[in-house]
Amino acid sequence: MQCDVHYDGDYAVIGLEGDVDLASSPAARGAILRALAERRHVVVDLGGVHYLDSSGVASLVEGYQTAKERGLQFALAGVSAGAVKVLQLAHLDKVFRIYPSIAEAMADGG
Repeated sequence: MQCDVHYDGDYAVIGLEGDVDLASSPAARGAILRALAERRHVVVDLGGVHYLDSSGVASLVEGYQTAKERGLQFALAGVSAGAVKVLQLAHLDKVFRIYPSIAEAMADGG
């Protein structure tokens, strides 16, 4: 998995690419939690994610919960077909704010 982070104002945009699984999810979790520790809103770009397992989902849920506790925004953008299926099976598509693009997430205060 590749994890790229860039900043746009008060937002950290975390782009994940490849498989987010037991081996790689700690890197995703770390990037999300670091951004939240810096008091930044987070948009996670899942457009390049081929596979998302339960550890990847857990990293996203922890980020969501941490953001909520700190009064920060947390959103997912460009979610790939494979990742959206996993989120739907876990009924998390109704929990996370999901946007077609990073720009739309940021414009909506994602």
